[in-house]
Amino acid sequence: MGCAVVPSFDAYRNLSAVPAHRILRSSDLLEQLRKSVGFKHIAVSGLDIDGYHFGRGRSSETSFPPAYVEAYFAEELQHSDPLVIMSRRRKSPLTEVEAFDMMAAPVRLQHLHRSLDIQNRFLVPVSRDDCVYGGVCFTNDRPFTESERQLLAFLAEPLHKSVTKPLMDHFAASIFRLSEGEVHCLTLASKGLTSDEIAVVSEYQLETVNTYLKRATRKLGAANRTHAIAEAIRRQIIS
Repeated sequence: MGCAVVPSFDAYRNLSAVPAHRILRSSDLLEQLRKSVGFKHIAVSGLDIDGYHFGRGRSSETSFPPAYVEAYFAEELQHSDPLVIMSRRRKSPLTEVEAFDMMAAPVRLQHLHRSLDIQNRFLVPVSRDDCVYGGVCFTNDRPFTESERQLLAFLAEPLHKSVTKPLMDHFAASIFRLSEGEVHCLTLASKGLTSDEIAVVSEYQLETVNTYLKRATRKLGAANRTHAIAEAIRRQIIS
């Protein structure tokens, strides 16, 4: 239940086999943000996949102390944490102080924070339409200033995308059970090619191209080809 080091996803047969909580790897965007706002810990949680949304405790990459992560999720504190509950409900960035004013914090959560020196959490939910699928949480030894909170809120969504992209890229096609041919045809269609043109480039028969695109559209729950392309891009199946 603690944090695992996952240098590559190649060793895992599917998404459910990947450790739920992973040590966050450094990136240029993360380091630039850290230089601008000297936060102490960060957690990037949730995926834009049913069953893996923020608050479910099924996917996070974090620099929080492993002992904290293990205790927090083993005791399922995400289900009673006012910061998680209220930020999902309000769909807007929230400080821990604001959340605790709205809803009493469980005694166990308060004890865990004191014992492991977790202070001044600031949570930015990441949403699509009315669905909060992700969250980025920061901590610091002092409260974040208003300008720091604005910057963190502005960069939370691109940061969430950059952190989760390797995982999504590796497993998204298999999650939706898209075949290699279906992904290839979607990729070519996203570049504006017609079915006839895709058949020439891919060397598939025209009937095969249309079948692949129809199957991909159905698997993605899309209304038509254009919608399927948009869904595939949004879910990072194609770029």
